Amino acid sequence: MRRIVIIGAGHVGFYVADRLSSKLRKDIRRGEVEVMVIDPQQHMTYQPFLPEAAAGHISPRHGVIPLRRALHRCRILSGTVTKVTHSDKTLIVQPIVGPPREIEYDQIVVAPGSVSRTLPIPGLADNAVGFKSMGEAIYLRNHVLSRLDVAAATTDDAVRQRALSFVFVGGGFAGVEAMAELEDMVRDTMRDYEELDFSQTRWTLIEASQRILPEVGAEMGAYTVEKLLQRGFDIRLNTLLKSCEDGHVVLSDGEEFDADTIVWTAGVKPHPMLAETDLPLGPKGHLRCRPTLQVEDDNGVVPGAWGAGDSAQVPDLSGFSEYCSPSAQHAVRQAAVLADNLVATLYQRPIKEYRHKYVGSVASLGYRKGVAHVYGFKGKGLIAWFMHRSYHLMRVPGFGRKVRVVADWTLALFTKRETVQLGELHDPRGPWEDVASGRTPPTPG
Repeated sequence: MRRIVIIGAGHVGFYVADRLSSKLRKDIRRGEVEVMVIDPQQHMTYQPFLPEAAAGHISPRHGVIPLRRALHRCRILSGTVTKVTHSDKTLIVQPIVGPPREIEYDQIVVAPGSVSRTLPIPGLADNAVGFKSMGEAIYLRNHVLSRLDVAAATTDDAVRQRALSFVFVGGGFAGVEAMAELEDMVRDTMRDYEELDFSQTRWTLIEASQRILPEVGAEMGAYTVEKLLQRGFDIRLNTLLKSCEDGHVVLSDGEEFDADTIVWTAGVKPHPMLAETDLPLGPKGHLRCRPTLQVEDDNGVVPGAWGAGDSAQVPDLSGFSEYCSPSAQHAVRQAAVLADNLVATLYQRPIKEYRHKYVGSVASLGYRKGVAHVYGFKGKGLIAWFMHRSYHLMRVPGFGRKVRVVADWTLALFTKRETVQLGELHDPRGPWEDVASGRTPPTPG
C-alpha cells in the first residue's frame, strides 16, 4: 500500500486531501493507497471568515470544517509533526495523547502553513493577541465586548479611556478587516450603553509601510484610508510599535497612550517545523519548490516531496512577483495543481506547472462596506462588500456550510446583531474552583 502523508490541514492541506481522496477513491477503496492528514486540530479554519465571526455576523462553527466528516476517505491523525527525515521517508508525530509515533510514507505534502511574524517588542507576548485562528477571533470578540462593561462600570476616566482604546498592528487584510468589523460591532453595541458614547472610543491602526491593503492597488488603498479616516480611525503609516508593556503603547513617532486591546496582524512567516526536516529551505525559511510544486534542492527535484502555500517558496510564473504571495487565492489553486501532479506522478503521466495570474482582491470594511479590485474593475462600498461575501461563499468548502453561512447572513438582515460576551468560556472552571475551594465567587449579574 502506498501512503501519502499531508502535513497540515489548512487551505493547502485540506484541498489537496479532498482532491486526492476524490481522484484516488478507487485505489483507496481497494486498499492500494492511503491518504493520511496530520494536524493538531480536528478542523480546517476558513480564515477569511474570522473577521465576520469576531463581529458576530456568522457562527464560529460555520467558519470551520470538521476534517473527519469532510475528508471521510482520508485517515486523520491528530498530532504535531516534530521531525521529518525524507532521506528515509519517515516522520515523527507527537499525538495529542500518548508516546511519539514513527510514520513511514511514499509521498509527502508539506503544508504546515504559517505563524504570526512577531518582533522582539517589549510587552508584545503578554499584552497582544494574534488573529489567525477561530479561538483568537472569538477571544478578541469577548475581550472587546468586556471592555465596554469595564468602561461603563468605572468612574475613573483613565480606566475608561484605556478600556475604549483599540490598537491593531498591521495594515493587511487581517488587520484592516478585523478592525473595521469590530468597530462596527462596538458602534452597534454602544447603543445599549447609556453610560457611554461612541466618541469616547479610540481606534488606531499601525502600519510600518506607507500604504495599507497593497493587494487592492494604490487607488483603492487610498480610498480605504479615506473612508477609515472619515469613520474616526487613527491611521499611523510609516510607524512602528516600539513597546506595549503593561498595555502602555509607545509608537516610533513619539505617541504614547494606554490600551487594553492590542491586536497583532503584522504579517506571517513559515512554520517553524520546517527547520526540523532535512528538506531544502530558502533564505527566509520557506520550502524550496519548483513551479510544479515539487520540492527541489541544488541537484534538482527531491523525489516524493511536495510543497505549497504560505510555507513554500513557489516561483510566480505570471510575473506579478518573484514568488507567489502567502494568500488563500494562491493556496487553493496550488493545492489543485499539486494534487493533480501527485496523481500524475503515481501513474507516470506528465505533470504541469502552477501558473495563475493574480486576478485582484476584495476586502470588507465593515457591514455593507468594502473595497475591491478584480480583473481591472474597481468597486467601492456596497457592491464591493457584496463581491467580498459572494467570493468567499463560493470558496468555503461544503454545500451544508454554505447554507449555514447564508442563513446567518439572512437572519442578520432582519434581527439585531448578537452582542453578548461570553468571557467565561476562556476560563470555564473558574466559578467551580471558587466554590469547591471555599472562595467567594463573583456576585452574579
